[in-house]
Amino acid sequence: MVGQQHEALPRCRAATAVGCVVCGVFALIGCGTAALGHVNPWPASTRQPLVVGSIELRPCPSVPAYCGTLDRPLDPTGVIPGRIAIHFEYYPHSAPEKPVGTLVATEGGPGYPATESRDDYLDLFKPLRRRHDFLLMDNRGTGQSEAVNCHDLQTAEKWTVELTAACGNSLGNRAPLYSTAYAADDLAALLEALDIRRIDLYGDSYGTYFEQVFAVRHPNFLRSIVLDGAYPLNGTDYPWYPSYAPAMRDKFNIACRRFEPCARLPGSSIDHMLPVLQQLRLRPLPARAADSDGKQRTFTADASQLAIVMYGSAPAMATAREFDAAARAFSDGDRAPLLRLMAETASGVDSRDPTADASKWSAGLAAAVMCQDPPQIFDMRLSPNLREADRDRAVAQRKLMHPDSYAPFTIDEYRGMPLDYSFLDQCAQWPVAPSSHPASHVVAEDTRYPDIPALVISGELDNITTVADGAAVAAAFRRGTQIRIANSFHVNALPRARSGCGAEIVRRFIDTLEVGDTHCAAGVPPLRLVPRFALHASQLDPATAAAGNGADAAQLRWINAAVMTAGDVLTRLGGNSSGQGVGLRGGTFRIVNDAPITHVTLTQVRWTEDLAVSGSITKPLARTGTVHASLQLATADGQTGEIIAEWPEGIADSRAVISGNMAGATVRARTPAP
Repeated sequence: MVGQQHEALPRCRAATAVGCVVCGVFALIGCGTAALGHVNPWPASTRQPLVVGSIELRPCPSVPAYCGTLDRPLDPTGVIPGRIAIHFEYYPHSAPEKPVGTLVATEGGPGYPATESRDDYLDLFKPLRRRHDFLLMDNRGTGQSEAVNCHDLQTAEKWTVELTAACGNSLGNRAPLYSTAYAADDLAALLEALDIRRIDLYGDSYGTYFEQVFAVRHPNFLRSIVLDGAYPLNGTDYPWYPSYAPAMRDKFNIACRRFEPCARLPGSSIDHMLPVLQQLRLRPLPARAADSDGKQRTFTADASQLAIVMYGSAPAMATAREFDAAARAFSDGDRAPLLRLMAETASGVDSRDPTADASKWSAGLAAAVMCQDPPQIFDMRLSPNLREADRDRAVAQRKLMHPDSYAPFTIDEYRGMPLDYSFLDQCAQWPVAPSSHPASHVVAEDTRYPDIPALVISGELDNITTVADGAAVAAAFRRGTQIRIANSFHVNALPRARSGCGAEIVRRFIDTLEVGDTHCAAGVPPLRLVPRFALHASQLDPATAAAGNGADAAQLRWINAAVMTAGDVLTRLGGNSSGQGVGLRGGTFRIVNDAPITHVTLTQVRWTEDLAVSGSITKPLARTGTVHASLQLATADGQTGEIIAEWPEGIADSRAVISGNMAGATVRARTPAP
């Protein structure tokens, strides 16, 4: 795969209302200065050009860096004519003495440009930049390096085999020239032009694939390498993504085992969803639900739609937090929570920004890399009509020999997911590459990795670039070390990670070439899951009364429902890009980012059918801090109340402290934080 899941190839969403870009699937883009409404304090007019190596760099217009382009042959072998301008940004070190080295970061996707993620990388490397220069390059075909724009594929809501093939046909003999191999050669040529002898290279998601290709092709440039969310270049059964299903099952089962209300239920989390899968197999249903932006989406709820929720991890937190309870609710006749996750996933796995701008993410580049670089289940040397027959033969054999490859889903149900997530079919009609640039020849099969310090960071709950994949990558380096971050998802050294542990380890490794103390990797708190979804507040446990409480058990159930409503809204922030959304069963909310705090306003939001919650919530953008909710409650039977609830983020067993009144009764209570 080029991405296990590209997200295997991991993928990211556009800038959210809180100023961030979030991922489901290979890359993780961060909070940008543009998203925060940042005024550039480094106007280009006040800075002079800078000569580095043989290139004169100009001040970038909107960031504190120097920009340049490197003129490169489109085809380094010279067989196909043409040139391409490779864009890059150079950030000089801040100390007066000479730098000790150069940091380079490369982005995921494939299709995302590194420069769009500059703020995440600057955040990661901030403590090191006093003594290190920093370099970003947009890979050929991405960002400002002449982004590939296959219009129909770029603007389509759903990839098809035909659209992918049309993109390849439009690129013609240029299609193989967007291979990771040539992008890696571009970076080597850039380092040579800038007279940079050795680098510390960081990559996330698909960026780890790029790094491995670079390491094999240009080992002498590397001092160290960090692979965050890594998957190997090849391996046993590679085209079928054999670690994908076990990691998906582990994600839900581990999260359930570590959350007491879920753990005490009979069976595993996967056991809890099996009745839903059986229902959807027997009776797929037309569905309509709102995504994280409040946009209504129409779809068919079937087994494949359930599969993409479980495999797609987009939005990662909402899916892991809610899926078990949503599946149980669906089995009991309450379809809304699971249908909402399906709608949110449909939005979350869409890598385009709202304008479908190819310079933000290039679908054409993603297709070219996916159909050129990784091995496929069919022979890419065959013409498309013969290749499809080869695919059908391979699938039939797989069904016979390994029918449980994607359990609990069948192979056909897995193939029913979006093409850029299931991978098996997307290149079936891609044009045959010329013999001068054959597919799946990025590196030799028996290639050896260089003897350099290599650090692999893997999220324990990552089913996009799995722990098993990361272990295989670490083993390929003689001095490779894998660090598994507990209770964490895809990409763990950038600002959107659940913990700062990954970033801390990465910085120490680059500075000293030693991994050092990694105790923090085991200390990331377990996820707080939704214990259950309820149609009525009476179905919930009451909040626990504290000293001075005058509310009865029924009223404390309303209080618990109100806190759960607040938590439900906050969970939507991870996938929101519009600044507004809708409640599970009605009402609306709006989001305003005023760094370092996110402000959310609720208007008649209903998490249960019989309670409307209005008011405001403030949440720190940082991983830690206190959430403050000031809420007004209105019940279906005419009761009203006002409460203040506060709880700390970033710690295990967090509890909300609640005060206020409900129907005239004084409320003093505690309840698990949502």
